[in-house]
Amino acid sequence: MEEIAFFAGAIGALGGAIAVIALRNPFYSVLALIVHLISLAGLFLILYAEFIAAAQIVVYAGAVMVLYLFVTAYVGGVEESIWEPIPGQRFLAPLLAAALFIELSIAVVGTALKAVESTGPTIPADFGSPGSIGELLLERFLVVFEAASMLLLIAAVGAIVLAGRKRERETVPARGAGR
Repeated sequence: MEEIAFFAGAIGALGGAIAVIALRNPFYSVLALIVHLISLAGLFLILYAEFIAAAQIVVYAGAVMVLYLFVTAYVGGVEESIWEPIPGQRFLAPLLAAALFIELSIAVVGTALKAVESTGPTIPADFGSPGSIGELLLERFLVVFEAASMLLLIAAVGAIVLAGRKRERETVPARGAGR
């Protein structure tokens, strides 16, 4: 059952990532990114990292992606087709998909899934718990953690400053506009 969950999560993560790039409509691209992030959370669950999986869902797929959805819905855009039309795509795409399927089938059957049958590495009992993550962040990765938080703070302040400047330009009438 764990193998099926892994392959389902991997297919969801890869499919979502490819759809983010392939879809031309930003709204659908954000929805594909949500699928990708939820699939990654499922992969974290397979690794027994429950806290990271929950944080992935709540923070990224929940808060950040909802913000992206609101921004893309607010900004809008021109009506574009979901897929970019490429000449000959209808004939070439099924051939390439069949070739990829045959190649992957040969690889899976050839290895007989030997890696799946192995027991894998031993995992400590507190792996992925909030305590072990906090210990790593505040001891081993403290400098990197603080640098990332400072970078995010600088980006947030910069976005606020740029938004304020844009708002000032929109409210101030242009010179000579009243003449």
